[in-house]
Amino acid sequence: MTIKGGCLCGTVRYEIAGAFAGAGNCHCSMCRKAHGAAFATWAFVDPDEFRWTSGEDSIAAYRSSPQRERLFCSKCGSPLAASHSGKISEVVLGAVDGDPAVRPREHIFVGSKAPWYEITDELAQFEQWPPGMGQA
Repeated sequence: MTIKGGCLCGTVRYEIAGAFAGAGNCHCSMCRKAHGAAFATWAFVDPDEFRWTSGEDSIAAYRSSPQRERLFCSKCGSPLAASHSGKISEVVLGAVDGDPAVRPREHIFVGSKAPWYEITDELAQFEQWPPGMGQA
């Protein structure tokens, strides 16, 4: 299985040689502001299976916490991925082409979700990180 994705303007493209390890919706204030939405949906990827296929020189990074950078296209602003300690470990599910063959399994950081958004599905909800998943 090969998963492909990229930015709105098409400058930055990537491939993942494998399947996602899971996905979730993050409601933290950083994700809301970075994505301009009630939450961001991230999919977890094996860093060894991820590679940029074009436009790598157009990727900009914002260090949102000590070990995490949010990566986006410097031309169109599309959020694309996150790196932890320099390795891509998550991609924005909305930037994936076609069906990613994974569905969100949870809502995290619901303790700081947008007050104007109501979660109406049956997915698990966590005030912050799910047990065993705390990260910086």
